[in-house]
Amino acid sequence: MKNIFASIPDAFEEELFDDLLKSGNIRIERILSKGQSSPAQGWYDQSEHEWVVVLEGSGIIAFEDGREITLGRGDCINIPAHVRHRVKWTDPDRVTVWLAVFYD
Repeated sequence: MKNIFASIPDAFEEELFDDLLKSGNIRIERILSKGQSSPAQGWYDQSEHEWVVVLEGSGIIAFEDGREITLGRGDCINIPAHVRHRVKWTDPDRVTVWLAVFYD
């Protein structure tokens, strides 16, 4: 058994990624952010689809086409494979806990 809210540090320099499950064509990952964002020149361009939900905190996902989506507690989004996106902003005052499910 594992608790998704366990082992969350108060402060950290970079986003923290923790694989919770890998099996066949699915991977589930916990991501912790506190004020971090993707590098300005960097876009995620993944070969997998990504379904992501914010369990605590908040963040903004920006897309290469100019769209921006603000996610708060309980909000989720599905990002199709090869849709270029980045994390533009995360709450600097509290930890944002993301749960990301990557699948083919």
